Amino acid sequence: MHTPPRDFDEQALRDALESGWSLQAEPLTYQAVGFGSHHWEIPGYFISVNELRSDDTWGRLHDAYAAVSALQATGRDRAVAPLPACDGKPIRRLGNYAVAVCPFVDSEPFAWQQYRQAFVNLITGVHAAPPEVRNLARTEDYVIPRRDEVVTFRPGDGPFGRRAAELLTATADKTAEAFARYDHLVAAVQADPPDLVLTHGEPFPQNTLFAGGRWRLIDWDTTLTAPPERDLWDIESPGGTLHAEYTAATGTVLRPELLALYRLRWDLGEIAQCSFWFGRPHGDTDDDREMWGILGESLEAL
Repeated sequence: MHTPPRDFDEQALRDALESGWSLQAEPLTYQAVGFGSHHWEIPGYFISVNELRSDDTWGRLHDAYAAVSALQATGRDRAVAPLPACDGKPIRRLGNYAVAVCPFVDSEPFAWQQYRQAFVNLITGVHAAPPEVRNLARTEDYVIPRRDEVVTFRPGDGPFGRRAAELLTATADKTAEAFARYDHLVAAVQADPPDLVLTHGEPFPQNTLFAGGRWRLIDWDTTLTAPPERDLWDIESPGGTLHAEYTAATGTVLRPELLALYRLRWDLGEIAQCSFWFGRPHGDTDDDREMWGILGESLEAL
């Protein structure tokens, strides 16, 4: 996120890092990177802070980070995993937030073509996680969080609330049709369940580091046990060969209906999150403006 959470107590974060990980958090610097989590840096460490927006968020985050820690422990060096706190857990609660600490890794610049060439090896290493690792993560349920927010949207206090209401009303038929299409794809997949693997969820270049000759993924808060298509829907371009390369490497033939499901789910999930965002009090920050752009782009993508 571009800005820290409203009314967030950085001193409380410093205290949590000292009591939870025995780390001296000076200097503590906010990093305006990524979108979804908040990030701070202290010398040698990178801090992720996630808002606990529902009762289930804590458990999902804990299980996701536990799985990636176990993945790293197997010797599959595909991840920058969180460091265990003094109590051995991968995250600690700080009020309505969850805190995770990772070692700081300084990535070298890389081009898209380099990432593309490394992708299959990187992601197959994740997908090959053994059952004892895979079973630590939550299993895909195909539920789109905050889906109801789109239908029942009420504008929150702020400059984008009423504009969001007008946009969602104007596109209501298109959105309803997309949700119906998504439900049809889910029903088809549940009638013929796929094999499941450990998935990152967002293995995009922005979540990829290249350092010391190794490729690794960061931001594992979306980790699930799920069909492999969850990590592959966004990587292929028309006429590309990456899906075929994945099949050659794993023996898994990717299912078009699952690729379509995850492609559609991404846009519907973004619309639902933006509806939640603008249904709450908000302002005109960089984050608010980016969310407004995401809402328009996601509706257009449908």
